[in-house]
Amino acid sequence: MKIAVIGTGKTGGKVVELLGDELSEAFDSSNPPTVEKLQQADAVIIFVPGDAVPDVMDTVIEAGIPAAWGSTGCEWPNDLEEQVKAKNAKWIMASNFSLGMNVIRKSIEAISAGSNILKDPEFHIHEVHHVHKKDAPSGTALSWKEWLDKEAEVTSSREGDVKGIHELTLKTETEEITLKHKALDRALFAEGAIWAAKQLVNHSKMEAGIRTFGQLFDQVMEEQK
Repeated sequence: MKIAVIGTGKTGGKVVELLGDELSEAFDSSNPPTVEKLQQADAVIIFVPGDAVPDVMDTVIEAGIPAAWGSTGCEWPNDLEEQVKAKNAKWIMASNFSLGMNVIRKSIEAISAGSNILKDPEFHIHEVHHVHKKDAPSGTALSWKEWLDKEAEVTSSREGDVKGIHELTLKTETEEITLKHKALDRALFAEGAIWAAKQLVNHSKMEAGIRTFGQLFDQVMEEQK
Protein backbone atom coordinates (compact mmCIF):
# COMPACT_ATOMS: atom_id res chain seq x y z
CA MET A 1 0.00 0.00 0.00
CA LYS A 2 1.18 3.50 -0.82
CA ILE A 3 -0.08 6.53 1.10
CA ALA A 4 0.48 10.18 0.22
CA VAL A 5 0.78 12.89 2.86
CA ILE A 6 -0.23 16.54 2.54
CA GLY A 7 1.29 18.73 5.23
CA THR A 8 4.68 17.97 6.74
CA GLY A 9 4.49 19.96 9.96
CA LYS A 10 4.62 18.57 13.49
CA THR A 11 2.12 15.75 12.97
CA GLY A 12 2.32 15.31 9.20
CA GLY A 13 6.08 14.97 9.49
CA LYS A 14 5.59 12.15 12.00
CA VAL A 15 3.24 10.41 9.55
CA VAL A 16 5.92 10.62 6.85
CA GLU A 17 8.46 9.16 9.27
CA LEU A 18 6.26 6.24 10.30
CA LEU A 19 5.12 5.37 6.78
CA GLY A 20 8.65 4.66 5.59
CA ASP A 21 8.51 2.62 2.38
CA GLU A 22 4.71 2.95 2.32
CA LEU A 23 5.00 6.69 1.60
CA SER A 24 3.91 7.58 -1.91
CA GLU A 25 4.91 11.25 -1.75
CA ALA A 26 4.90 14.07 0.79
CA PHE A 27 3.42 17.41 -0.26
CA ASP A 28 3.73 20.86 1.30
CA SER A 29 3.59 24.50 0.22
CA SER A 30 6.80 24.14 -1.78
CA ASN A 31 5.58 20.91 -3.41
CA PRO A 32 1.78 21.23 -3.76
CA PRO A 33 -0.25 18.11 -4.56
CA THR A 34 -1.69 17.48 -8.01
CA VAL A 35 -4.54 15.18 -8.98
CA GLU A 36 -2.20 13.05 -11.05
CA LYS A 37 0.31 12.56 -8.24
CA LEU A 38 -2.37 11.82 -5.65
CA GLN A 39 -3.91 9.18 -7.91
CA GLN A 40 -0.62 7.30 -7.77
CA ALA A 41 -1.37 6.60 -4.09
CA ASP A 42 -3.94 4.26 -2.54
CA ALA A 43 -4.94 6.92 0.02
CA VAL A 44 -3.91 10.32 1.35
CA ILE A 45 -3.49 11.70 4.86
CA ILE A 46 -3.87 15.46 5.30
CA PHE A 47 -2.54 17.50 8.21
CA VAL A 48 -2.65 21.13 7.10
CA PRO A 49 -3.78 24.18 9.12
CA GLY A 50 -7.42 25.13 8.77
CA ASP A 51 -6.64 28.18 6.66
CA ALA A 52 -4.74 26.00 4.17
CA VAL A 53 -7.59 23.54 3.61
CA PRO A 54 -9.11 25.51 0.67
CA ASP A 55 -5.73 25.34 -1.10
CA VAL A 56 -5.80 21.53 -1.30
CA MET A 57 -9.43 20.47 -0.84
CA ASP A 58 -10.52 20.62 -4.48
CA THR A 59 -7.44 18.65 -5.55
CA VAL A 60 -8.15 15.91 -3.00
CA ILE A 61 -11.80 15.76 -4.08
CA GLU A 62 -10.87 15.54 -7.76
CA ALA A 63 -8.33 12.77 -7.09
CA GLY A 64 -11.16 10.62 -5.74
CA ILE A 65 -8.96 8.50 -3.45
CA PRO A 66 -9.60 7.64 0.22
CA ALA A 67 -8.61 10.56 2.44
CA ALA A 68 -8.00 10.93 6.18
CA TRP A 69 -8.27 14.58 7.25
CA GLY A 70 -6.72 15.79 10.50
CA SER A 71 -7.27 19.50 9.85
CA THR A 72 -9.25 21.60 12.32
CA GLY A 73 -10.30 25.23 12.54
CA CYS A 74 -11.73 25.39 9.02
CA GLU A 75 -15.10 25.99 7.38
CA TRP A 76 -16.19 23.10 5.18
CA PRO A 77 -18.58 23.59 2.22
CA ASN A 78 -22.20 22.71 2.90
CA ASP A 79 -22.23 20.36 -0.08
CA LEU A 80 -18.96 18.60 0.76
CA GLU A 81 -20.66 15.23 1.33
CA GLU A 82 -22.26 15.40 -2.12
CA GLN A 83 -18.94 16.31 -3.74
CA VAL A 84 -17.15 13.38 -2.10
CA LYS A 85 -19.90 10.91 -3.01
CA ALA A 86 -19.91 12.17 -6.60
CA LYS A 87 -16.30 10.98 -6.86
CA ASN A 88 -17.19 7.68 -5.14
CA ALA A 89 -14.58 8.56 -2.51
CA LYS A 90 -14.34 7.71 1.18
CA TRP A 91 -13.20 10.34 3.68
CA ILE A 92 -12.50 10.32 7.39
CA MET A 93 -12.69 13.62 9.31
CA ALA A 94 -11.01 13.72 12.72
CA SER A 95 -10.33 16.41 15.28
CA ASN A 96 -8.00 13.92 16.96
CA PHE A 97 -6.60 10.67 15.53
CA SER A 98 -5.78 9.10 18.89
CA LEU A 99 -7.29 5.61 18.99
CA GLY A 100 -7.47 6.00 22.77
CA MET A 101 -9.70 9.03 22.25
CA ASN A 102 -12.48 6.64 21.31
CA VAL A 103 -12.21 5.15 24.81
CA ILE A 104 -12.54 8.72 26.10
CA ARG A 105 -15.61 9.25 23.90
CA LYS A 106 -17.36 6.28 25.49
CA SER A 107 -16.39 7.55 28.95
CA ILE A 108 -17.74 11.05 28.28
CA GLU A 109 -21.01 9.61 27.02
CA ALA A 110 -21.27 7.58 30.25
CA ILE A 111 -20.51 10.64 32.39
CA SER A 112 -23.14 12.63 30.52
CA ALA A 113 -25.80 9.98 31.08
CA GLY A 114 -24.85 9.48 34.72
CA SER A 115 -24.87 13.19 35.50
CA ASN A 116 -28.63 13.26 35.04
CA ILE A 117 -29.07 11.94 38.58
CA LEU A 118 -26.75 14.54 40.12
CA LYS A 119 -27.91 17.83 41.62
CA ASP A 120 -26.95 20.91 39.58
CA PRO A 121 -23.82 19.51 37.88
CA GLU A 122 -21.46 22.00 36.22
CA PHE A 123 -19.10 21.02 33.39
CA HIS A 124 -15.79 22.52 32.37
CA ILE A 125 -13.55 21.41 29.49
CA HIS A 126 -9.99 22.72 29.36
CA GLU A 127 -7.41 22.04 26.66
CA VAL A 128 -3.70 22.85 26.38
CA HIS A 129 -1.63 22.79 23.17
CA HIS A 130 1.67 24.11 21.83
CA VAL A 131 2.04 27.83 21.21
CA HIS A 132 1.95 27.42 17.42
CA LYS A 133 -1.55 25.92 17.31
CA LYS A 134 -3.76 28.49 15.60
CA ASP A 135 -7.30 27.41 16.51
CA ALA A 136 -8.70 27.67 20.02
CA PRO A 137 -10.52 25.90 21.46
CA SER A 138 -9.11 22.82 19.78
CA GLY A 139 -11.25 20.66 17.55
CA THR A 140 -10.89 17.90 20.11
CA ALA A 141 -12.27 20.09 22.90
CA LEU A 142 -15.26 20.91 20.72
CA SER A 143 -15.74 17.18 20.07
CA TRP A 144 -15.67 16.54 23.83
CA LYS A 145 -18.46 19.10 24.27
CA GLU A 146 -20.42 17.45 21.46
CA TRP A 147 -20.01 14.00 23.03
CA LEU A 148 -21.00 15.41 26.43
CA ASP A 149 -24.15 16.99 24.97
CA LYS A 150 -24.44 19.31 27.98
CA GLU A 151 -23.80 22.97 28.63
CA ALA A 152 -20.09 23.30 29.38
CA GLU A 153 -17.52 26.05 29.69
CA VAL A 154 -14.60 25.46 27.29
CA THR A 155 -11.23 27.13 27.90
CA SER A 156 -7.82 26.95 26.23
CA SER A 157 -4.14 27.50 27.00
CA ARG A 158 -1.12 27.59 24.69
CA GLU A 159 2.14 26.49 26.30
CA GLY A 160 5.53 25.47 24.95
CA ASP A 161 5.46 22.32 22.81
CA VAL A 162 2.55 20.56 24.52
CA LYS A 163 1.23 17.75 22.29
CA GLY A 164 -2.27 17.97 23.68
CA ILE A 165 -3.96 17.83 27.06
CA HIS A 166 -7.74 17.68 27.45
CA GLU A 167 -9.60 17.59 30.75
CA LEU A 168 -13.28 17.39 31.60
CA THR A 169 -14.41 18.35 35.09
CA LEU A 170 -17.88 17.65 36.46
CA LYS A 171 -18.55 19.48 39.71
CA THR A 172 -21.43 19.66 42.16
CA GLU A 173 -21.58 21.18 45.63
CA THR A 174 -20.48 17.86 47.17
CA GLU A 175 -18.20 16.13 44.67
CA GLU A 176 -15.93 16.52 41.65
CA ILE A 177 -15.13 14.12 38.80
CA THR A 178 -12.20 14.64 36.40
CA LEU A 179 -11.46 12.86 33.13
CA LYS A 180 -8.11 13.62 31.50
CA HIS A 181 -6.32 12.64 28.30
CA LYS A 182 -2.69 13.60 27.69
CA ALA A 183 -0.83 12.99 24.44
CA LEU A 184 2.75 11.98 25.22
CA ASP A 185 4.03 11.74 21.64
CA ARG A 186 2.63 12.95 18.30
CA ALA A 187 3.25 9.43 17.02
CA LEU A 188 -0.14 8.49 18.48
CA PHE A 189 -1.91 10.87 16.06
CA ALA A 190 0.19 9.65 13.14
CA GLU A 191 -0.47 6.00 14.01
CA GLY A 192 -4.21 6.63 14.20
CA ALA A 193 -4.28 8.48 10.88
CA ILE A 194 -2.37 5.67 9.15
CA TRP A 195 -4.72 3.09 10.68
CA ALA A 196 -7.74 5.07 9.44
CA ALA A 197 -6.35 5.46 5.92
CA LYS A 198 -5.65 1.74 5.68
CA GLN A 199 -9.13 0.88 6.93
CA LEU A 200 -10.62 3.03 4.15
CA VAL A 201 -8.59 1.14 1.56
CA ASN A 202 -9.10 -2.35 2.97
CA HIS A 203 -12.88 -2.05 3.48
CA SER A 204 -13.82 -2.28 -0.18
CA LYS A 205 -17.54 -2.64 0.66
CA MET A 206 -17.60 0.57 2.70
CA GLU A 207 -19.90 3.10 1.09
CA ALA A 208 -18.60 6.36 -0.32
CA GLY A 209 -19.03 9.50 1.77
CA ILE A 210 -17.68 11.16 4.90
CA ARG A 211 -17.32 9.51 8.31
CA THR A 212 -15.91 10.67 11.59
CA PHE A 213 -13.00 8.81 13.11
CA GLY A 214 -15.35 7.58 15.83
CA GLN A 215 -17.81 6.17 13.31
CA LEU A 216 -15.01 4.30 11.54
CA PHE A 217 -13.69 2.99 14.86
CA ASP A 218 -17.15 1.77 15.93
CA GLN A 219 -17.73 0.09 12.56
CA VAL A 220 -14.42 -1.77 12.64
CA MET A 221 -14.92 -2.84 16.26
CA GLU A 222 -18.42 -4.12 15.46
CA GLU A 223 -17.09 -6.17 12.55
CA GLN A 224 -14.46 -7.74 14.77
CA LYS A 225 -16.96 -9.03 17.35
